[in-house]
Amino acid sequence: MDFQKADFKAAYGLSAQLPASDRPEIVFSGRSNVGKSSLINRLCQRKSLARVSAAPGKTATVNYYAVDGVYFVDLPGYGYAKVGQAERRRWDGLINGYFARAAQNGGVTLLVQLLDCRHAPSADDVQMLDYLQYHKIPFVAVLTKADKLKKTAQSAAQEQFAELLGPYDCRAVLLTSAETGQGMDELKACLTAALPEA
Repeated sequence: MDFQKADFKAAYGLSAQLPASDRPEIVFSGRSNVGKSSLINRLCQRKSLARVSAAPGKTATVNYYAVDGVYFVDLPGYGYAKVGQAERRRWDGLINGYFARAAQNGGVTLLVQLLDCRHAPSADDVQMLDYLQYHKIPFVAVLTKADKLKKTAQSAAQEQFAELLGPYDCRAVLLTSAETGQGMDELKACLTAALPEA
């Protein structure tokens, strides 16, 4: 899979707008400000493929990127307190609408659940993990911002998350940094392995 063959396709703000799937979809999920856009940019070696927001909670759409015959689907970041109730309901409807549509089309190929390696999962993270487990959505956990920790702390964090995520049927726990590129080769191999053989 050539990750540099990447283009922004479309952004959808309502679940009714979401298109039927015609190819494998790799989905990116996580809290606001966990670094989803930065990770997608680093994976595809493009500085501004995914817009990195200065303010958390700004990605309020489901964003599709065409990457070498696959869709990368970037879900709105969750858990940002300053978002109003009406907007939060729209987000919930959009995310639930995406998964309902994906289920009708044969399911998500793989979901990449981003978690900040410096902090224990939030209540919103745990809710998302419960959702993934309940709906049997295959996922890997990507621990972001590894460059903020020393090497010994990185290893300890990875072990702690691996133990915590064990009961959720998580396929892998990868330590990454969009800043330094750490873990990107492992993540690329993991995403490529999840794709159906041509």
